[in-house]
Amino acid sequence: MILATKQIYSDVLAQTMRTQAMTLQAELLWAFVPPRTIGTSSVTSTAVLEPAYEIGGDAFDHSVDGTRLHLTLLDAMGHDLASGGCSAVALAACRSTRRAGGGLADITERIDRALARWIPERLLTCVIADLDTATGRFDWINCGHPPPLLIRDRHVLPGALQRAAHLPLGVTGYAAPPPQVHTVHLQPGDRVLMFTDGVTEARSASGELFGENRLTDTVVRSMTDGLPAPEALRRLIQQILLHQDQRLRDDATILLAEWHPHR
Repeated sequence: MILATKQIYSDVLAQTMRTQAMTLQAELLWAFVPPRTIGTSSVTSTAVLEPAYEIGGDAFDHSVDGTRLHLTLLDAMGHDLASGGCSAVALAACRSTRRAGGGLADITERIDRALARWIPERLLTCVIADLDTATGRFDWINCGHPPPLLIRDRHVLPGALQRAAHLPLGVTGYAAPPPQVHTVHLQPGDRVLMFTDGVTEARSASGELFGENRLTDTVVRSMTDGLPAPEALRRLIQQILLHQDQRLRDDATILLAEWHPHR
């Protein structure tokens, strides 16, 4: 707890923790993202970002406000400083809107307008969601992103959170309708897994994709072993790195939220 709270006040802790220099866009994004794991007695959310020292356009956000858990997963086009800036602007727009009382649709509209004005011709896919930890109601918007996965009783429910995706944010010149907010009701113990395409599209030296099946199998096996969510994601990212011979060709970001109201 002391290290986490004091790190922003001193470079010594960051220098001690790091094993190499960070790229400029990685330094920018890590300054914006929240702690990787947060939670209460009824919900836990944890995330990983790789490659940690060279991350480009991926980013995540999560926060707990009373009985609401907010989740955001972003994937900006490209792997340069403008990509990091695109995700940083999107995170700022997301936080500004929800802290002013805006809903999911308001957040996507604010991000879309901010990108069109300040970072034109840059696209961004995302999943933005709210979980009511009192009732289990899960609302989400998908803008051009891989659909989240719902894990229940150590099995993935096929297509449970798969809906028609809205256009990526930042697309201009099209009279598209507002993105649709989708809703499901979770059961106690359910887990929602959100990820960027750098996870499932990771390729081995022979060209084999990591794939969604391998992704879910690794997560489910970790949970069957009784591991907490942060350790399950750590093992998953190790499997992805091993699959690509320790060198990711695209950003890989994963966010796992678990609703456990009766724990």
